[in-house]
Amino acid sequence: MEKLEKDRLLTEAMDEYGHYLVRLAYSFVKERTKAEDIVQDVFIRYYINLEGFEGRSSVKTFLYRITVNECHNHFRSWAHRKIELRNKLNPLLPNKGSAEETALASERSNEMAEAISKLPLKYREVIWLHYYAELSVKEISEVLKVSGNTVKTRLARGRQQAGVKFTEEGIDHA
Repeated sequence: MEKLEKDRLLTEAMDEYGHYLVRLAYSFVKERTKAEDIVQDVFIRYYINLEGFEGRSSVKTFLYRITVNECHNHFRSWAHRKIELRNKLNPLLPNKGSAEETALASERSNEMAEAISKLPLKYREVIWLHYYAELSVKEISEVLKVSGNTVKTRLARGRQQAGVKFTEEGIDHA
């Protein structure tokens, strides 16, 4: 593969997926600059391994897998730190409504993200990848290198545990 072709593919991947990968990394590490550093490393690995990419999965899945691996590597290197996932994504706010409704929706979204952050990592990551990154069960199984049935089980258990957390913390999740 020629350098110009590799450069073009890298630029396209950065333009199309860069923002999503930073959000994914941020959901793991909770530091914007660290998330950006991780994504920079992801794109370096992508560029280096581009010739070996066989296309058995989509570029999106490939990049998400590298990002998850880099986040796990980050936590292995900082094993003494507690893993905390707080979702700073823009909440899904109503298109119309009063400022009060918007504030309540934002507060509810933050409370739900806080409750989800208390779930075990294996449930947090599938919930995040499914609901926020909008990956399919198949894509999640490729990213996490687990079976589709494992993803479905983790989603079901994660939803169940999240519901319990929401109830315990008095969060309306209907």
